[in-house]
Amino acid sequence: MPRASRETASESVDGAGFEGHYEHFEGGYTVGFETFTETVDMTPRLKGLPDDLCQSPHWGYVVSGKLSYRFGDRDEVIGEGEAFYVPPGHSVMSEAGTEIVFFSPTVEWKQTVAKIGRDREAAPA
Repeated sequence: MPRASRETASESVDGAGFEGHYEHFEGGYTVGFETFTETVDMTPRLKGLPDDLCQSPHWGYVVSGKLSYRFGDRDEVIGEGEAFYVPPGHSVMSEAGTEIVFFSPTVEWKQTVAKIGRDREAAPA
């Protein structure tokens, strides 16, 4: 049976105010373990995607802290101890001290991450 933890995940990203560990499971799903040491607003990083929004759905659990998902007509806050489903077409802000575990379809998740990565590489040093 496939399984992963923060410590065993095959892919890791360490950025300003953010640490992520990811495993891609057979069957097309990615699990992510993310920790935010600073408040991070993903809205500017999603520019260039369709409607400038994340196109991947996510299922997850907030271990600590708080997420604010933004949709065209509303914001939804998900706090510590809550499980969630977020459909495509959103942006998100993570507060400092937030830790989450989430699952997303790998194809859609990688498309979003690839766009964010291209922008990071193109940014002046």
